[in-house]
Amino acid sequence: MRRTTRAVWVLLVLFLGALGLGLLALARHGVSARDEPMAVEAFLARRVRSLAIPREMRRRENPLMLTPEALARARAHFADHCASCHGNDGRGQTTLGPNMYPKAPDMTLPETQRLGDGELFAIIENGVRLTGMPAWGSPGPEDDAETWELVHFLRHLPKLTGGELDEMKAMNPKTREEWEEEDAIRRFLEGGEAPPE
Repeated sequence: MRRTTRAVWVLLVLFLGALGLGLLALARHGVSARDEPMAVEAFLARRVRSLAIPREMRRRENPLMLTPEALARARAHFADHCASCHGNDGRGQTTLGPNMYPKAPDMTLPETQRLGDGELFAIIENGVRLTGMPAWGSPGPEDDAETWELVHFLRHLPKLTGGELDEMKAMNPKTREEWEEEDAIRRFLEGGEAPPE
């Protein structure tokens, strides 16, 4: 009994010490999203993400056949919905990606590519809490095919060609300024006045 009590006290002191160090670090550095997650944060986040993926999804294989048409649809969807954070190439080097906490991952790296098809599907459908990854799926099978096509596209990211990247760039959402600039150029080409410099 005495040994158990001592072990409980030691664990309590260690826990409180770790909590105190964490609070001290937080007070010193604040809660900036600019910092890289500490190794322990990254480790815990991966474990929690893994636990959040339903067991039946972890080993599920992509039920859709990989076709050029499916890959083209997924490429267009990714360019329009995902590239603002992840980049057309999936490396996360965008205006938003590096400024998130945790930062948008480089999905061409083995850390993402090693995930199972079902794991990728679950992450897209359900999102990841306490990150910038939203849940994109609806609670039902209506958009499952679209998500499975995105899983195929994520597998294809390391092999993207320059032509595919150019095609995606044309499909990326545009800012108001980009639309106005394109409209001014269009009006000029139709005989209107020159766009402002």
